[in-house]
Amino acid sequence: MYIHGNNLQQKEGGDKYSSPKCKALLAEIRPVYDKWRMDNEAIYGPIGVASDGDKATLKRRVELLNEYKNFIEERRFVEAFDSRSNLQSSALEEFMYYLFADLIKSISPNALVGKSHSFKDIFFRPPSFSEMLLKPHAFVEKKDHDFAIGVSVNASLVTKGAVASEPEKWDLPAVAIECKTYLDKTMLQDVSTAAEELKLRNPNAMYIVVAEWLKLTESVNLKKTKIDQIYILRKQKNSDREVRLRPEYVKNQIFDDVVEHLFTTVRDHLTKPWGGSIAAGLAKGVLL
Repeated sequence: MYIHGNNLQQKEGGDKYSSPKCKALLAEIRPVYDKWRMDNEAIYGPIGVASDGDKATLKRRVELLNEYKNFIEERRFVEAFDSRSNLQSSALEEFMYYLFADLIKSISPNALVGKSHSFKDIFFRPPSFSEMLLKPHAFVEKKDHDFAIGVSVNASLVTKGAVASEPEKWDLPAVAIECKTYLDKTMLQDVSTAAEELKLRNPNAMYIVVAEWLKLTESVNLKKTKIDQIYILRKQKNSDREVRLRPEYVKNQIFDDVVEHLFTTVRDHLTKPWGGSIAAGLAKGVLL
């Protein structure tokens, strides 16, 4: 749930960032992060049923995110904790939890919310027929997602007549969200493949990409991907990190209307029937 907070805690207790400079910077971040977390948890909603206050609630959450992101993306923090540390980028992942937590709680307390090890595929590789009779020798492939809403599945695979089973556990997303600082062509290819793999085994799942900046040209055909939606939170083209750190660079804030569209899209998907059965389609004469 608290991806960014866990990242911060690991840096506070680890050796990699134990220099006096890093320790001082982490100590400066800690109270600001704690306040960001408490402020978000003090807000309730939006939930599964739309209300007149949803827009104001989402706007306030985005205001808190902008304030916190502006702080941790100051030059002194970015230079001390580069992109490989995931310090700045993990804040967006944690924001996804604050954004959707009350929605999911209003639907079910048993739902999966947060990072996910989702089902990708399954194959069987027994070493011999005699071993195959004892157990399936199943291997479940999983795919990590930055943020997912769904269920955790506990399965037991057993052959007829066998005395032992193979316990397996995986996540099954209804919504999978990949969070990016910026989206370029290589990243688009990666997430497009991930979306296709997810929907091959879980066709009713929704796959969304959320990025702050965009680094694509008009030559890219977005329609050919299996991605349901791509959100660019700052409505801005990407610039190199050094450019973004210059005093004269004008950085757009994260737009609350983009976040509102994201939230509404996910809520609609989770609260409305998915359909998709052949029988239901046949009654209308329209199958897809």
